[in-house]
Amino acid sequence: MLSFLKDHPFAVEAFFESSLVFTFAVPRAAVLPLLPPCLEPDTFQDKWAFIAVAMVQTKHLRPKGFPAFMGNDFFLIGYRVFVRYQSLSGKRLRGLYILKSETDKRKMTFFGNIFTHYNYTNTDIEQVHQDDLTTIRSIHSGFHVSVNTADGASLPVQSPFEDWKTARRFAGPLPFTFTYNAATSEVLIIEGVRENWQPTPVKVTDYHFSFLDQLKLPDIRLANAFIIRNIPYYWKKGKTELWRH
Repeated sequence: MLSFLKDHPFAVEAFFESSLVFTFAVPRAAVLPLLPPCLEPDTFQDKWAFIAVAMVQTKHLRPKGFPAFMGNDFFLIGYRVFVRYQSLSGKRLRGLYILKSETDKRKMTFFGNIFTHYNYTNTDIEQVHQDDLTTIRSIHSGFHVSVNTADGASLPVQSPFEDWKTARRFAGPLPFTFTYNAATSEVLIIEGVRENWQPTPVKVTDYHFSFLDQLKLPDIRLANAFIIRNIPYYWKKGKTELWRH
């Protein structure tokens, strides 16, 4: 009866203290089974599709216009596919399709699952920051990453990109997030708005994500990794439209 609440019925704002993102290249055909029929992979050279893992320290998440002290602070891990969607008006929209969402706060899990379709689960998070070195791990979720945030990081050795300028196109943020309701053939479109998004490359010294292992994707490779800091961000109220088969 209250399923409409999941369709982002109001705008939401937050402040990103930091967002550490790992983008993995995967053969285009490998991600097709992960996507609903209304979406197609956003590709590079018509060969590589991309799955990003975003690890975001978020503050003051709240309905837009509410005072900051009413917001919630939490750590978010999101697994997303870079996608494209053609709207009913014919526009080609570039965005993300959520595969999995995790957070360290049970309150965020509860309310996130009321107001979104992202299927939040709760997990443990441990962060260690020492000079330019950052390590983040979760025992429950089975992941760990270690990065060096000092200037001068180069692209990962197996990256399909030749230079950072090219990789920047797949370093986010993408304007839209999409959800598909197969029962009603409806597409939910949520537009994100941000300021001063300046990604800085980081050197990845170690990483492992159990969730990516579970997907059993062939020839998966780290394509880029970056960090952004201190970003005001908000999501507009969600819009739905029927998908024309």
